[in-house]
Amino acid sequence: MFPLVSLSLFIPLLGALVILGLRRAPDPAVHAVGIVAATLTLAGTLWMWLKGVRPDGFSQVEQLDWMPAIGASYRVGVDGISLPLVLLTAVLFLLTLIFSVRVRERPHAYVALMLLLETASIGVFTALDALLFYVFFEVSLVSMYFLIAGWGHEDRQRAALMFFLYTLLGSLPLLLAILALYLGAEVSTFDMRAWIEQPPLSGTAAMWALVAMLFTFAVKIPVFPFHTWLPAAHVQAPAAGSVVLAGVMLKFGTYGLIRFALQMTPEAMRQAAVVVLIFGVFSALYGAFVALAQTDLKRLVAYTSVNHMGYIIVGVAVAALASDPALRALALDGSVLQMVSHGLVTGALFFLVGSLQERTNTRDMDRLGGLLKPAPALGWFFILAAFASLGLPGLAHFPAEFQIFLAALGVAPAAVIVVLGIVVTAGLYLRAIGKVFMGELSSQWKQMPDLGMRETLVLTPLALLIVALGVAPAWVLQVIHSTTGRLSF
Repeated sequence: MFPLVSLSLFIPLLGALVILGLRRAPDPAVHAVGIVAATLTLAGTLWMWLKGVRPDGFSQVEQLDWMPAIGASYRVGVDGISLPLVLLTAVLFLLTLIFSVRVRERPHAYVALMLLLETASIGVFTALDALLFYVFFEVSLVSMYFLIAGWGHEDRQRAALMFFLYTLLGSLPLLLAILALYLGAEVSTFDMRAWIEQPPLSGTAAMWALVAMLFTFAVKIPVFPFHTWLPAAHVQAPAAGSVVLAGVMLKFGTYGLIRFALQMTPEAMRQAAVVVLIFGVFSALYGAFVALAQTDLKRLVAYTSVNHMGYIIVGVAVAALASDPALRALALDGSVLQMVSHGLVTGALFFLVGSLQERTNTRDMDRLGGLLKPAPALGWFFILAAFASLGLPGLAHFPAEFQIFLAALGVAPAAVIVVLGIVVTAGLYLRAIGKVFMGELSSQWKQMPDLGMRETLVLTPLALLIVALGVAPAWVLQVIHSTTGRLSF
């Protein structure tokens, strides 16, 4: 069998090694190697998409003995939940590397770290061995730490340290939960497929394992009150780093919530689902209201991520509570689709904020205004992404959020109060558009250049995907539903 998953997983790592071996190569050559590696990775993930997934489990599985004495193996594969996230990861990393071609400060290290982070990210979504999952999970933290600390903004060292400490300490309970699942299994194995098919723990042991998982994933998502690392990390990270952090790495938490908490400790998750639901609702509303108070455009987008990730948590909790398989599948379909749409929409917004900061050296909305006149392309791309973020029908978030809210209405009607977050998000983005792009144009911005070819090349596919996912989401939902429609727990 052709090892398509492994090739897609390790091509970026190979590209990073090539770059580190080209110490004297000029900057354009370094960026070219990174873009070629990311392009080949995207081609591999598209091939995986065309091969599709089986409805009865994981597909395209590849396995190789790693530490056979303890039952740990190199196991990778995909299903309808992970495959859309793998494709999203490949798309966003290629676009971030194109966006970053102007990086001239230590480009060898920058591009190599980006490619290493791509391998770690794809590894998180494709790993079918719990120990391998944890290795990729941790490698991603190290890569992002150095990206923020090395190429971030004025307070980058503090933000990078806060990000690393929060997420590293937050991930330790997951390791304990993995060990508990391993010790509770009848056969000594770290095979996630076996743990999903026959959950190893029950009763009090399962609940303690679930609490450990929920703590880790709450930090990673992040959920209030574990979110305090996120605004600082986003604000201080380079634009490309913010795109990867929001578009890909936050999904590690929500993906883990489904793959580990929901599938490996289903009974405990069902018992704790009301508490998880409350945290999801509160986090969604908190993120929206705090975003409304921001004047820093990047912080505003960062807090809307807390809001949208809250919707995903609501969907997963509703799926755990649902006794009707149709409602369960509806909630999970919406949650996974929201992960994809959030990556596209928030990725576009962070690219645009980065382009705006390059031109004005500020993110303060009160210092801007009337920018639609000198930079119409930048303005209209931002308006499209903002309307998508506030859930406008016909754009990416609407079909995802509609399914989550519809499932919540059928399972836990009181949770529909979370819809208030959409109203607040609409207000804050209309306010942002009015402050930054409408009104009187200051004389200092009259000569501000519009988007260049590089930025247009990055933003156009995101805009097309945002519209495609909003108008015709079935091409993604069919893949997702092939797995969610047959889950039983």
